[in-house]
Amino acid sequence: MFPDGVAGCRGSPRTLASHLPGMAHASVMTPIQDDAPSGRATDSGNAASTAEVRAMFDTIARVYDPLNLVISAFQEPRWRKRAVALSGARPGDRILDVATGTGKVAADLHARVQPGGSVLGVDISPAMIRIARRQFGDRAGLSYVVGDALTLPTEDGTFDAATIAFGLRNLPDYGKGFAELARSVRPGGRVVCLEIARPRSRVARILQFWFDKIVPIVGRVAGQGGAYGYLVRSVRGYPGPDRIAEIMREVGFEDVVWVGMSGGIVTLHTGTVPKS
Repeated sequence: MFPDGVAGCRGSPRTLASHLPGMAHASVMTPIQDDAPSGRATDSGNAASTAEVRAMFDTIARVYDPLNLVISAFQEPRWRKRAVALSGARPGDRILDVATGTGKVAADLHARVQPGGSVLGVDISPAMIRIARRQFGDRAGLSYVVGDALTLPTEDGTFDAATIAFGLRNLPDYGKGFAELARSVRPGGRVVCLEIARPRSRVARILQFWFDKIVPIVGRVAGQGGAYGYLVRSVRGYPGPDRIAEIMREVGFEDVVWVGMSGGIVTLHTGTVPKS
């Protein structure tokens, strides 16, 4: 992962800033924000409170999309496309996207379920939801609401599938997050979780250097050093893919499998809600 991104962003902090829309004139002396959550995590959840996570994402909403492209070495659209495909969404389906952020996964799902389908995007950050509505809110059958992943504003079994992309890692209780997804999806429906991971292979660990060392620099250039320092720390504490699969099975999912992408920098977990 990331060799193209490293080549594309080579140079000084000002060169890095030129890759971020609207930030070509950002000062490299922008103060680092150190009030972000710690990012500490255990095998069961992140130490950050819901209020801390909400405040942090409200703060970075404006730069979230361009920074995602840069720190993923422009791989994020490919990861998103794979997650949407694994959802199994078909025309006419009703799909739930949790931790929807600026709404891109939900918008991709919405295109997949046409004609006749609908998608609900839920996120804890009002600022993120405002951006999602501004970008995609004119599409019939696509809606975005503010809501907590641990207490979703959904009725039981009303969705054909659900996704959560780069959101599980921020939850204080991974099991409860998965349980809420399972509750919201009909029996036989699929849940997909896309998340950053700590790669295991020797080659992938070399590629991890980009994420550990360069991402915080990119965050500082954008004036969001604290938030993107949190990102790196939260990944360090996030459980390995086998443990996430175990949590899904403990919640009750069946047919749980996972696959790594980009050398294991991200993982995609899928599970099915039991039919009985």
